[in-house]
Amino acid sequence: KSLLPLLLFLTPSLVLFTVFVVLPMVDAATFSFFDWNGYGPITDFVGLKNYEDVLTHRNFGTAVRNSLIVIAVSLVIQLPLAMWAALALSERGVSINVLRTIFFVPFMLAEVAAGLIWKFVYDGNYGLLPIVGDTLGVEMPFVLADKFWVIPAIMLVITWKYFGFHMMIYIAGLQSIPSEVIEAARLDGVKKWQIVRHIKLPMARSAIVISVFFSITGALQLFDIIIPLTNGGPSHSSHTIVTFLYQFGILRMKLGFGGAVSVILF
Repeated sequence: KSLLPLLLFLTPSLVLFTVFVVLPMVDAATFSFFDWNGYGPITDFVGLKNYEDVLTHRNFGTAVRNSLIVIAVSLVIQLPLAMWAALALSERGVSINVLRTIFFVPFMLAEVAAGLIWKFVYDGNYGLLPIVGDTLGVEMPFVLADKFWVIPAIMLVITWKYFGFHMMIYIAGLQSIPSEVIEAARLDGVKKWQIVRHIKLPMARSAIVISVFFSITGALQLFDIIIPLTNGGPSHSSHTIVTFLYQFGILRMKLGFGGAVSVILF
């Protein structure tokens, strides 16, 4: 009898996971051994040639590097900033709620909309960046057309977009800490930074783990912001793993190549 509720709740999840995760992964692994464009029967067995093409592709290393940069920036810069903001805004109050809303609004925007907004901001001819440069008397670079500046520009957009999301996760974790524990520490003369280090951060560990998980998976799946913002340019220098798969696999109808990318990376 105790197994009945488990089977009732677990079976739908297993079916969905199998249909939408396991079977596509099996299909991708199968396609990777064929030179197939997605139409008709799967023919033209090529063995490991697709894997060789992926690993020797001149833009594959760039895509992997950029995805790793996104992960590093998220973990080293974005998440600590979000925690700092959460510590400052974890208390309740009207003004604090307003600040939370301001920080959280960018996350509510669709990724494509965020990419288009920042494409206008960075536009070297008509955007906000050259206007700011003219006001300050400084000539601003065309950041989206410069291989050096394009990645920092994308990192700024990502931090702006997802900063509030991680901040709210941390705020929820901090507010779950019993107030009696913090009050007892204050009465014992524990300093504020010691409370943060030895009480708040350890007791918010579950929120931090969730935030890190979302940050890493989001970086590996980064696509919707890159396409409207740079479309992988200039000269394919801003591709991530997913945009590389899309540009050189799906758009060019090389499902075998795309399947090899999926198997290698995932």
